[in-house]
Amino acid sequence: MSRIEYSAEIAELLGRVRRRPTAGWPWRPGEPVPEGLPVKQSWGWLFVPDGRVLTLVNPKDGVVSLPGGSLEPEDEGDPGAALAREAGEEAQAVIGPPYYLGYLYDRVGSANGGHECARVRMAAALHAVGPTAPDPASGRHYRRLLVAPGLAVELLGWGAPGLRQARAAVTTAVVRLGVPAAANETIEELPPGGSVFPR
Repeated sequence: MSRIEYSAEIAELLGRVRRRPTAGWPWRPGEPVPEGLPVKQSWGWLFVPDGRVLTLVNPKDGVVSLPGGSLEPEDEGDPGAALAREAGEEAQAVIGPPYYLGYLYDRVGSANGGHECARVRMAAALHAVGPTAPDPASGRHYRRLLVAPGLAVELLGWGAPGLRQARAAVTTAVVRLGVPAAANETIEELPPGGSVFPR
């Protein structure tokens, strides 16, 4: 097994990571969202060419997340548009066309006023990130880490269901985006000034 490489600064950041309790939403891989079930959120596995994905760390509370969030009226019901917008707002990310992976069924509707809803998951290429800036919706100033998908599941605290979701994302990314099935395992924080990734 190869050693995972990361800097002392990243080690300090990872030491403060806090995982949210798992919600237990059932994962519906590849299934279209049923008619009548509202899509309230869209989150993305955003891949760079070496197979790593973008994760966001809130330095205030240590919570790790994938880029994404709630659909807004300007998204016109399109989860892909919501993902592109949210990734830009949260991570200053520029992404390629998103590919649908499936959805999580939120039966208690915590994102929908207590009514059942779907939380979509997508995969896309990460083309670039701009200079770091606070999320306009929350004021949060996220740290941006590239990690292997399996490590992302660990940092997110999603367990076995998250690993199944990551596998679906990797399978799609290998076929659609040409990334390697075995990702680079180096943990890298993206610089405040941003980065561009070859297409």
